[in-house]
Amino acid sequence: MAKFQYSMQSILNIKLKMETQAKQEFSAAQNALNEEEQKLSGLYGRKEAYEEEARGLLMGALHVRDIEDNKNAILMMEQYIVEQKNQVKRAEARVEYAREQLAEVMKERKMHETLREKAFESFLQEENRQEGKAVDELTSYTYGQKRQVKE
Repeated sequence: MAKFQYSMQSILNIKLKMETQAKQEFSAAQNALNEEEQKLSGLYGRKEAYEEEARGLLMGALHVRDIEDNKNAILMMEQYIVEQKNQVKRAEARVEYAREQLAEVMKERKMHETLREKAFESFLQEENRQEGKAVDELTSYTYGQKRQVKE
């Protein structure tokens, strides 16, 4: 039996490598998104701490300078939070782009694997046809030899 050789195996190998690369890019984008979300969570925590400090400053003896500094810190945290939300949105967009790229590459790889499977099935059918033809020829030859011996 002949060995199956897929004519576009090199393309399939490239598609597999591209899929691996796309998975790595998606993973990196997802990790970057997670980091940005953690930063945002940290900023919310710091803002909450400043707000708690503000409540404490208003309870005891009033120190105007401390209250003003705390107010400025809260305002800065709000600015940082807005900026970080933008960073998170950009990271989400990169993740979505990476997801779309991965889906496209996976679709192409699956298409080539389907083509390879069809080519293999065609190969098997051709092999079976060739084998049947060889059996028919052998049977005809054997029958012919028996007939010549009888005559």
